[in-house]
Amino acid sequence: MSAEGTITPNADSFSLSDQEFEAIAQFAHKHFGLAMAASKKPLVSSRLARKLRQRNITNFKDYLASLDGPNADEERSGLLSLLTTNVTHFFREPHHFETLRNDVLPPLVEQARRGGRVRLWSAGCSNGQEPYSIAMTLLDVCPEAAKLDIKILGTDIDPVVVRHAQAAKYPEDELAQIDAKYSKLVPKRDPDGRLPESLRKLITFGVLNLIEPFPFKGKFDAIFCRNVAIYFDNPTQQKVWSAFQNALNPGGTLFIGHSERMSGPAAQHLKTAGITTYVNSPAGR
Repeated sequence: MSAEGTITPNADSFSLSDQEFEAIAQFAHKHFGLAMAASKKPLVSSRLARKLRQRNITNFKDYLASLDGPNADEERSGLLSLLTTNVTHFFREPHHFETLRNDVLPPLVEQARRGGRVRLWSAGCSNGQEPYSIAMTLLDVCPEAAKLDIKILGTDIDPVVVRHAQAAKYPEDELAQIDAKYSKLVPKRDPDGRLPESLRKLITFGVLNLIEPFPFKGKFDAIFCRNVAIYFDNPTQQKVWSAFQNALNPGGTLFIGHSERMSGPAAQHLKTAGITTYVNSPAGR
């Protein structure tokens, strides 16, 4: 019993029916592009049950109604966080950053030094480690990057993790794992514990749903979208790959996750250039 004398739901008081699971799965696919097989039902039930207990909601039916209620944006964000896993760290899959440093950035930096425009995108940036890793790599190659027309965009569908990324605060043990050649770029954090402004000012963060049309006018020279498409079914993956291909400049580079594979029409243009690394060849050459 709670202090008010009402019955507080416990772990055994929830039962997610097949119909309710299907409703959640359809909602997640429609709004987030997520594909959830029936085998995910126990996991979804367990995670949602904890949320319902915290909210003192007694059944899944009432929870489903809240997804279209007055606080729908907040509720949907919470559901997305429950259904996905934001596991990341600085310089994850380091071979991508070696390719960025050695092959991708040098000609782009020269282009920027001649007055050109360079844009890099971390799509599905989670808590921000990826775009900050891109920024460290950029500064190592081009210390004067802030004075040039080089910008990094970090986006994620989840506003909670975007706010975390904007805060730029990370535990000491996580920062200690950064390779020495890059850690020199973060020798001293700001008094409030944030990563230094030299990194932060290179990055703009925003909330973006990858299954919706991209709102950009300009194109990108490199896109990182790793371990995001694993949540999508094959048709949605192909749609996203094509959207990235169209958002890349000719010769632009796409980095995807180690367990993801290129497929669909975009595969005619995105040619393998390394481990889960693709270069945009619009003519299909």
